[in-house]
Amino acid sequence: MTTELWYYIAAGSIVAATLLCLTASSMPAIMQQSGYSGEGFLEWYYERGNMILGRHALLALCLFLLTALFNLCFSFLEPHWANLISFAPFAGMCVLFRFSDRRALKVPVKRTGRIMRVCGVYWFLLVAVIFGVCVGLSYGARAITGLANYFRYVIISAMPLFFPALFALANNIVKIYDVPRNKRFEKKAAKALAESKCIKVGITGSFGKTSVKNMANAILSEKYKVIATGASYNTPIGIARTVNENGLDCDVFLAEMGARRVGDIKELCKMVNPEYGVITGICSQHLETFGSLENIVREKSVLASFCKKTVLGKSAAQVECAEKIVEGVDFSIENLQLSTEGTEFSLRFKEETIEVKCGLLGRGAAENIALAAALAYTLGMSGEEIGRGIEKIKPVPHRLEKSEANGVTILDDSYNCNEESARCAVEVLKIFGGNKWIVTPGIVELGILETEKNEALGASLVGLDQVILVGETLVQAVKKGYVAAGGDKEKIRVVPTLKDAQDILGKELSSGDCVLFLNDLPDIYMK
Repeated sequence: MTTELWYYIAAGSIVAATLLCLTASSMPAIMQQSGYSGEGFLEWYYERGNMILGRHALLALCLFLLTALFNLCFSFLEPHWANLISFAPFAGMCVLFRFSDRRALKVPVKRTGRIMRVCGVYWFLLVAVIFGVCVGLSYGARAITGLANYFRYVIISAMPLFFPALFALANNIVKIYDVPRNKRFEKKAAKALAESKCIKVGITGSFGKTSVKNMANAILSEKYKVIATGASYNTPIGIARTVNENGLDCDVFLAEMGARRVGDIKELCKMVNPEYGVITGICSQHLETFGSLENIVREKSVLASFCKKTVLGKSAAQVECAEKIVEGVDFSIENLQLSTEGTEFSLRFKEETIEVKCGLLGRGAAENIALAAALAYTLGMSGEEIGRGIEKIKPVPHRLEKSEANGVTILDDSYNCNEESARCAVEVLKIFGGNKWIVTPGIVELGILETEKNEALGASLVGLDQVILVGETLVQAVKKGYVAAGGDKEKIRVVPTLKDAQDILGKELSSGDCVLFLNDLPDIYMK
């Protein structure tokens, strides 16, 4: 090949790869939502009913037909000129696809260094593959004569079919750099934790971890200097980030500990070495990755085995450990009263009782406050100090958070959802006056229990005035449970997207109504 042709192919490969990257804009966000698991990403991409797979296949077909048609129409020119002209519709189709596929992501991509590296390597792989194919075709063109020579580069139109494999490969290549780097980052934090004399507390459970952590932070701050892992940081890298960026100049360190697979809690405990623990509760959340409820119980029990004393929620009482505090034994909630303005109850410890009145909604909030208060009591705080701390607790965003707009009450419980929190949220919704609405896509990550639990969710919705189910993955089970329990078919609707649900609400909600947004599934579950 001539030097000019080499440059021509190199430039074309770079431009084509850049254009094709525009048509795969949702993949970085999904990779993040998959926890940078290439396997999880590919499962999402090729799962039955995922529209992105069909859209990329359609894009490949359109690119093929357009480039082939333009090459044919300009076959009266030299092949390389016809090939160059056919690049115009290729570029136009990529740009058109990008702007026609501007579906807003529920969880937008976070522009972290890691995802930028993955995208950079992905772009490089696209360039390399396109360049290699074009060079091979150019050499092979010597053996091709006639009209066929005009269609030698049309095969590049099939690249959208290889997007997922190349993106997963790019992720694995970046891991070669990121995994050792993260381990060093985590090792630095583990060393700081081992050398610090602060009290270390681990907080885990199937639900309520972030809420209990924030509540414990508010209460403990009445007496101690506290540092807690930020937001929903509950992985080794999240804990390491908190420690390395904020230091450990504190009396108490609160570490939220998440787990999706057997072994996760042990890894976190070895890093933090907690002296005290809180296990908020146990249910079938993440059953899909754990395999059984027994595995979930055993995994959460790992935290208790590391701690000298553990506070357990009611649904975590089956956890076995040497020393533990169980609701109803060492502390309990009494005289619980739920209202549309908040929650009131008596919090009893062994030696004293605290009267609690807060603006948080639902029995779930009361149970979480009780767990945080029990931890504070265990760490030596008085009832008076705990009471002052409880008064400073603020609602956690998107956890049954109440707001009002144009006379309509909005209950935002969209952050996450499990069978326990769903039961509490629906119970609160039924307290409100006016027409009661719910918008939900169902509950995920329940493995073999997904159908059963979503049918139970549907049954709990009977009595509400309007039920809007979003999506296609889980809602049929919710609808089935609702109808089987005697729900009015006229009051239940299924829509494909949250925007469709919002359009209905905008038209039909009236002043005095209340709407509950229960679970806003991330994009990885919405096909």
